[in-house]
Amino acid sequence: MQIITLTTDMGVRDHYVAAIKGAIYRHCPSAHIVDVSHTVKPFDIAEAAYYVSSCFEEFPEGTVHIVGVDSEPMVNFSGSEGSFPSIMKFKGHYFVSNDNGFFGAFLNDNAHEGFFRIDDVLSRMDLFKFPTKNMLVPAACRIVNGETIESFASSFNSFKKAFAINPVIETNLIKGSVQHIDNYGNLITNVHESLFDRFGKDTPFTIFYRNKDYHIDEISATYNSVPNGEKVAIFNNNGLLEIAINRGANMSNGGAERLFGVRIGDVIRIEFTPRGSRNTLESLF
Repeated sequence: MQIITLTTDMGVRDHYVAAIKGAIYRHCPSAHIVDVSHTVKPFDIAEAAYYVSSCFEEFPEGTVHIVGVDSEPMVNFSGSEGSFPSIMKFKGHYFVSNDNGFFGAFLNDNAHEGFFRIDDVLSRMDLFKFPTKNMLVPAACRIVNGETIESFASSFNSFKKAFAINPVIETNLIKGSVQHIDNYGNLITNVHESLFDRFGKDTPFTIFYRNKDYHIDEISATYNSVPNGEKVAIFNNNGLLEIAINRGANMSNGGAERLFGVRIGDVIRIEFTPRGSRNTLESLF
């Protein structure tokens, strides 16, 4: 069974996703289609990268991931180098997207296994009317049908990198930010557990968010480690620091997002007080 995943900003109200799926089945009838999300904010390639990076490794190697966000190519637009339908191979998976910054945001600092521009699509203006269906789907299906990428795409040595906010480390401090708010209102940050552990697993800390009135000073193993309605911090399945209200969405308050008034991009401060630090000494007096 060959799997193709779909991530788009097209929503589910219109016919667009159905048209894409129909095109996939027309080109490769044996494919199995999995929807990652169709509610990416329009043209938000960073959000698309977050969704795809959070789940692609759950699929078997050889899976083809179509990312239909900001898919229309640009050729020498306003002095830009342009953006072109492309394919990246990474960890045995294939990612088919417009080279609009998605690949750089998705890959971060990791090394890919091959990057290719899809041939013979830019000269056909009729394909531009629905580029995800008309450009990306045929390329994805050619991979599924066993064609080598080199037979319809050319190797290229660079790709665009979208601006991404990374955590900042200072003395006894991590400055991160909220990069995603999920359906439960949970605040998912860009602080990975590995970064947190650089300060030592037993080092006391306080996580501040929104303002000094909102803070947490422990990491829990699960949401249910705290009573219903209490704030909780965990490292989620992807190893990212997450701030939540246990069953907060069930109480119709929208979870941590609404209760704390936090938005995507808001700063999260993690202040560490290692043994012998000034803060530790001041606490003795």
